[in-house]
Amino acid sequence: MELHEFVAAKAAELGVPGAAVGVLVDGAEVFAGHGVTRVGGTEAIDRDTLFHLASVSKTFTATALMRLVALGKVELDAPVRRYVPDLQLADADAAERITVLNLLNHTAGLDWNLVGDLDPTLAGFVAKLAELPQIASPGSRASYSQAGFNLVGRIIENVTELPYEQAMASLLFEPLGLTNTVFDIDDVMIRKFAVGHNPDADGVLRPAVPWKAWKAGDRGNNPGGGVVSTVGDLLQWAKFQLGDGAGLLPASVLHGMRDETVALRASTLGDGFGICWFRKTIDGVLTIGHGGSGNGQYAELLVVPSTGFAVVSLTNSGPDGYQLNQAVLRWALEHYLGLVERAPEPLPYDEARAVEMAGRYENDAMNVDIVAEGTNITLAVEIKPELRASTEATIPPDLPAAALALLPDDEFVITAGGLAGQRGYFTRGTDGRITGGDLAGRLFARTSA
Repeated sequence: MELHEFVAAKAAELGVPGAAVGVLVDGAEVFAGHGVTRVGGTEAIDRDTLFHLASVSKTFTATALMRLVALGKVELDAPVRRYVPDLQLADADAAERITVLNLLNHTAGLDWNLVGDLDPTLAGFVAKLAELPQIASPGSRASYSQAGFNLVGRIIENVTELPYEQAMASLLFEPLGLTNTVFDIDDVMIRKFAVGHNPDADGVLRPAVPWKAWKAGDRGNNPGGGVVSTVGDLLQWAKFQLGDGAGLLPASVLHGMRDETVALRASTLGDGFGICWFRKTIDGVLTIGHGGSGNGQYAELLVVPSTGFAVVSLTNSGPDGYQLNQAVLRWALEHYLGLVERAPEPLPYDEARAVEMAGRYENDAMNVDIVAEGTNITLAVEIKPELRASTEATIPPDLPAAALALLPDDEFVITAGGLAGQRGYFTRGTDGRITGGDLAGRLFARTSA
């Protein structure tokens, strides 16, 4: 089976209206475009169709910051306040101690993100960070934080004395010829672009509004998730990551971004963080990658440094688009490199363990409910009702209860539904009681049993 055949068959199986997939193998590019840019439309997806990359944007922000490090303008071990003197956080001690590296490898201890009605500027976003919970001591553990990367964008602004978006164009997009990599909706509208879709209560796909996950003109989330690009440009980006730095970065600095800075436990995303990159060893081979989930759009970028291989998958439907992307990555790794990622073996059902772990877990945007009933344990994800009430956006739907299986050492894997394959683990306090859970690299505090 060829790439385009697999993508078409899997998209039809999952009901995903459009996908753009690209593979870099042996120096050649293979592309597969499937379907249409929007439900009910006729415009076909191609290699130049724009998609919202969401958190894949972090790979660009981190690399731009490393250019400033290589130029001697930023130090990774320096406190963030050296570059953002007005930074205020909920924990005054943390505000003094958080380093640039803590932001780049998600060990700053910041909760996921500020949500609700925010100032549209990056400076305004950072000015409200004192409202974001501090969930861990800086450097003590990793917990994925969009807010932390938005703060990296503010460092870039202050050091370059340019708006973040202009700095990114100057530092990366223009010298690398990424002509279809943009931020502004005005730049999107003059090109072919994919429309995101979310299912309504009846399971019918509807266009996602707004086009990104936030209002047009809101720049505060751009560093962590605002880049818009194409398969063609992302393959070019992968080539840069595999190369010698193209005169923009010393190869040692660029490739050093892959080195582990902190380990991750029981995460589908990877075994550890480099500088931004999720590191994952598959069949003994190191891969680096990053995914993104926007409003009805999903993106994945995976690179295998030792072989010069890369795969990009972009889809315009959620949550099935996420499952399509994961299937594409698995198929491409096996088909082109013979690498197979094996699922963990669940333990037999243990009622006592299941009851112990049941309860509600929360972060600033979502509630996770784990329920033990009969001989089953399930996990459901709910967007907080107050967040839904605060916006007119078509926020992606809640994920209904899906089967969860327990693994050794307080770990678990979701075995069905939109998050099938996602792994996580429970955390315990000094008294041995469960105090929280990690899912998708994010810490959720346990709020009720």
